[in-house]
Amino acid sequence: MKKSYFLLLASFGFFLTSVSGAQAQTPVVIELFTSEGCSSCPPADALLVKLSRESPSGAKLILLGEHVDYWNYIGWTDRFSSAVFSERQGDYAKQLHLATVYTPQMVIDGHLQLVGNGEAEVDRNIRKAAAESKPAQVSLRWEAPQKLRVSVQAPASARSKILLAITEDGLSTAIGKGENSGRTLQHAAVVRQLRDLGAPKNGQFEASVDAAPHPDWNQSKLKVAVLVQDEGSGRILGAAVLDYPAK
Repeated sequence: MKKSYFLLLASFGFFLTSVSGAQAQTPVVIELFTSEGCSSCPPADALLVKLSRESPSGAKLILLGEHVDYWNYIGWTDRFSSAVFSERQGDYAKQLHLATVYTPQMVIDGHLQLVGNGEAEVDRNIRKAAAESKPAQVSLRWEAPQKLRVSVQAPASARSKILLAITEDGLSTAIGKGENSGRTLQHAAVVRQLRDLGAPKNGQFEASVDAAPHPDWNQSKLKVAVLVQDEGSGRILGAAVLDYPAK
């Protein structure tokens, strides 16, 4: 009886260690700057869909598909595009000392950038990012179906901002004009909303945030992500993601 009891305790301790390890897994933030009007982008869009279903070496991925608007002039207006994403990509170009912006571009954890349609290179960079620890901790929980509680602990010395992104999976578009005319493009993690929540004070941030989805969005396919980003370098200091509650 006593032996069985100690074996049970040992098993329970192993279970707790395993759960704790899973919770401590370092998230990797992958931003894809893409456009439905760009003929080079469909392979990158397909790769993002693949990453939404499986990740290299089991890394915890937070995916953001950000559709830029500067391709809209060539015959097809991307319905997911926004000047906000074009501006964000431009900020990365300055921070990463790039001569220009381009699509498809992936930015991983705010400091690794590469062409977004090369699966082997993307895999290598994800593994590299997953091996790096992040100094900020982000905790998310639903207080109500559309009210999100956000808790952040960040280095007090960091000059950082906190961003909230709402993403939607399972989207597709039949392209009628432009470089991808005649194709049906599949999308994952399309950023439907990106907004600034403010900055930590003395390394702390606590807030209840309205995260109500638009009526046209499919709530069963939605996720909410919160990023802590260094304002100077653009490096992601911490992040977390949460599915939307079932209706």
